[in-house]
Amino acid sequence: MSSLSVLHVSQPTEAGVARYVARVAADQLARGWRVVVACPSGGHLATELGARGVPRFPWPARRSPGVHTGPETRRLRQLIGAVQPDVVHLHSAKAGLAGRLAVRGERPTLFQPHGWSWLAVRSATARGALAWERLAARWTDLVVCVGEGEAAHARHRRVGARHVVVRNGVDLASFIPATEQARAAARDRLGIDRQAPLAVCLGRLTRQKGQDVLLAAWPQVTRHCPAAQLCLIGDGNLLPTPGGHPPPGVRFLPSVTDPRPWYAAADVVALPSRWEGLSLTLLEAMASGCSVVASDIPGLAEAITPGVGTRVPPGDTTALASALARRLTDAGLRAAEGRAAAVAAQAFDVRCTHEQLAAVTTQVARCR
Repeated sequence: MSSLSVLHVSQPTEAGVARYVARVAADQLARGWRVVVACPSGGHLATELGARGVPRFPWPARRSPGVHTGPETRRLRQLIGAVQPDVVHLHSAKAGLAGRLAVRGERPTLFQPHGWSWLAVRSATARGALAWERLAARWTDLVVCVGEGEAAHARHRRVGARHVVVRNGVDLASFIPATEQARAAARDRLGIDRQAPLAVCLGRLTRQKGQDVLLAAWPQVTRHCPAAQLCLIGDGNLLPTPGGHPPPGVRFLPSVTDPRPWYAAADVVALPSRWEGLSLTLLEAMASGCSVVASDIPGLAEAITPGVGTRVPPGDTTALASALARRLTDAGLRAAEGRAAAVAAQAFDVRCTHEQLAAVTTQVARCR
């Protein structure tokens, strides 16, 4: 079965999931497979697919479930009927919901949560999301987890489908440590003073990513390092209200399609997330030779070995501020951690990710 037909389905069109889907689809197309992606129009994903020559079908879908889920499911069932794929590969919660309702086990199905849905909500909604995942397991040939922590969550919550870990990866040819000259050029391009101690946080501004914790910790950072600057790069629902003013030394900037200049400019990259699958931002920052300060949670902890930055308890503003201030004021420490991070990133080569994913996709198709 050398020429598989695969339909990838994704509701997110920005940030990590979108980048992942675009790269995987392009890799499988290069293998000679027949690949189609169903996703909403607009956004980075549609643009990237077009640039890479990957066929795409519009799939209008909203992020949250609701009355629109029925029409979304029917539309997806129509697309599956038109494409007739050997394997349906569903990415993230919304595609996992509509896709498995549409397919119901009629053809080989992979589901890749990219962060479990019940972690994003609370109380009764979280219980409902978990109950759905347990039910939908019967219509899932294989759950592909991007990290060991994500698989552990599934086992702990008794989500009963078969699981396999295909760890997220980073393009080691594109993300490389910056030279001093490249760092200066990046800062000039971004409008950052060359001498300013700079912390960077990239990602959607949401509760998951924990920028609210970082903002609460920042006044403690500036008490130790008054010249420190913080740049929050991303869109989302934690943006300041119109007319509001960010705290001193803090800048909010829109999401970017190429984060490499920010990694080059940063003295330290902050990842104060509450939950993750296996963060692409973390892997990119490590490969770029950045010192990282991250929450001690599954999806971050498994990549941060001793000497590669530091982990702090999630939600602990004092520990987060202390770790950031120490690195912003100690060039030797952050340089040593950056070198160690670049070495550790070699274990997350995206080529291995693509090879493993191609192997499990082929296996699922053959088993049917």
